[in-house]
This record gives sequence, C-alpha cells and structure tokens, in this order.
Amino acid sequence: MAVESNIVSYAQVAEGARTAAESGDRIAAIQLSLVFLPLATPVSDAKVLTGRQKPLTEIAFIFAEITSRDGHRGIGFGYSKRAGGPGIYAHAKELAPNLIGEDPADIQRLFTKLLWAGASMGRAGLTTQAIAPFDIALWDLKARRAGLPLAKLLGAQRDSVQCYNTSGGYLHTPLEQVLKNVEISRASGIGGIKLKVGQPDLKIDIERVGAVRKLLGDDFPLMVDANQQWDRQQATRACRLLEPFDLTWIEEPLDAHDFEGHGLLADRFDTAIATGEMLTCFDEHAQLIMAGTDFTQPDAPRVGGITPFLKIMALGEFKQRKLAPHFAMEIHLHLAAAYGLEPWLEHFEWLGPLFNEQLQLKDGRMWVSDRPGLAFSLSEQARRWTAETAAFGAAP
Repeated sequence: MAVESNIVSYAQVAEGARTAAESGDRIAAIQLSLVFLPLATPVSDAKVLTGRQKPLTEIAFIFAEITSRDGHRGIGFGYSKRAGGPGIYAHAKELAPNLIGEDPADIQRLFTKLLWAGASMGRAGLTTQAIAPFDIALWDLKARRAGLPLAKLLGAQRDSVQCYNTSGGYLHTPLEQVLKNVEISRASGIGGIKLKVGQPDLKIDIERVGAVRKLLGDDFPLMVDANQQWDRQQATRACRLLEPFDLTWIEEPLDAHDFEGHGLLADRFDTAIATGEMLTCFDEHAQLIMAGTDFTQPDAPRVGGITPFLKIMALGEFKQRKLAPHFAMEIHLHLAAAYGLEPWLEHFEWLGPLFNEQLQLKDGRMWVSDRPGLAFSLSEQARRWTAETAAFGAAP
C-alpha cells in the first residue's frame, strides 16, 4: 500500500508541473544598428604596401540589442574592415525575425537555427559574421540575467589577462614615431608590444624590430605581424632572421588558409607561430589547430559569436595551443579569462568612443569588471555615428 501511495503522490506532482519548453523567457524585440567608426589616421599594414588593400579609414559595426519578454537585455556586435559591413547588416536583417518568440536561453539551438536560415550562402564568411551580433547579445543577456560577468558565467580561470598593444606599430608609422608610441604604451601599463612587418625589403623589417627590441630590453614581450604577406620561402627566411630577437610570436607569416605551412614553421623554429584571425568558422580553426600552429587567434565576431568560439577554445585547450584572440577586447577579455592556458589579449583603443564603459588596464594586464554580462553599453557618440537601424518585434 505504501508503494501505491507514493506513486499516486508522484503522479499528482507531475500533473501540475510544466516542462522547460512551456516555461522560460522569450525574445520580444531586437534592434539592429549599422555604425561607422572613423579612424583619426588611415592605417596601413603589409596588405596595403603590396596593393592588395587600401588604407583603413573606418570600421563598420553591426550592433544587435535584444530585449526579452521579462525585461532582460543583451548587446552584441560584429564588424568589418574596409568592405562588407553593409552586407553583414543586410543579412542580419534577414535573420532577426527568426529569433522573435524564442527562448533566449537556448543559445546553441538558436545559433544552429540562424546558420540554417542562411545555409544557401554557406557556413562561413558573411553568413556566420551576420549571426555573431545575435549570438554575442544572447550570451550577454544570459550573464546579465545571472548577475555575473560573462567570464564568471563561463567559469573564469583568472580575473585578468596579459595585454599587448598593436596600434602604435603600423608600417605607415615612421620608426622614430614607433619608438615614441612604444614608450607611451609601456608607460600606460601595456604588457606587450606588437610590431607590423612585411615591408618589400626585409632588411627594413629587421631594422625596425631590432630598434624596438633594443628600446624594450631583452625581457619585455615583443610580437610581430606579417599580415599574410610572405610565401613559404620568404617566411622561412624571415623567421630565421627574426629568431635572435626572442619574439613571443610571429603572426600570419603565410596565407591565412595555409594551415600546413603554418604548422611546418611552428615545427621548424623556436619562435612561436600565431595565426587565425581571418578564419570565419569553427571548421577552419579546427584544421589550423590540428596542423600544429602554436597560438590560435580566433575572433568571436568573425567566427559567428561566442558559441563557436567556445568550441574553438575547447579544441585548442585539448591540443595545448595557446590563445591570443584578435581585436574586440571588450568581448575577448571574458573568453580569454576562461581559457585553461595563459592567454594574451589584444588591446585596441579605437573602440573606446563606442562605449560608455572602459576596461581597466593595470600592470600589463586587462582586468575583468564586476559588472554583469559583457559590461558595456553604447555611447551617445555611437548613436551619432549610426547610419541605419532596423527594429523587430515589440519591447514589453
């Protein structure tokens, strides 16, 4: 009789219960914005010197602001340099209606849904970059709802990440000014310096790297970035000449999709090889990681958001690859803080005017804020730089 009583009691409880599908919050409204961030000085790297690209004068940002039925909010962004921003924005407008009425907690399922919505365009490139603002906004919303910084929600390994600066060492900058920029960066608390290389004359690269190394001393972290401008023979020669400078890494010595070549360089030289910023999906990063490069450099807005980035992190950690995410430090600080191996964060002050909040840099490291989510909101300046907006659904 006791058994029967327990069964009846259990049945009564189950009868009044709801499933997860029947409960939960819902996405009520989405606002998309296309914002153009102007750069004070046109920027040139090796791709400009070879005539492959024009100097960078502005960056297009695609912001997604998501509001749920219960009043929770999240913000995310994607971006494009030189070209593609309006295209990403146009495809994002096609995708947005697919999210209205969905549970914002189902982030993996919603990523897959959006991927299939644009599947005729492929599963990389513009397709995934248009998904990124939504995916990042959903993770921001989830962390804000939990009252945690995103790093803490993911399971932080550390509260700060060592940080290096790129923007003072571009090829268009005269060496004298580069050296001044290096001193300013180091005084501001930067923990590493990255210098662009890839001059038509390799001797100029070696001279510039040597001068910066002399200024910094032997122990200060120094990296170089060739922006894909060498073939395998040129890269081998350059890596050999750069070995004496004790660099933290040599970045993108080869075409971004030459996974095998980057792996061969990593095997051949003591100096670490880093690449990955131009890849736009998990599958491409998986090939790169398996090929054996030392540092992987994924970019969450380029690979489709935080959901695929976490898969890249998992594989990278399994294969003991180091992590140095590209650009977008406002997002990547949280992801790098959750990586098992000590990572690097790339510092770009360019994005500062877009946000009301600024990250804290101290003693060579960027610190995770105690504010929930990604901990940023759009500034009035960002609103003024907005070229177009589109709204979907209705806010509660």
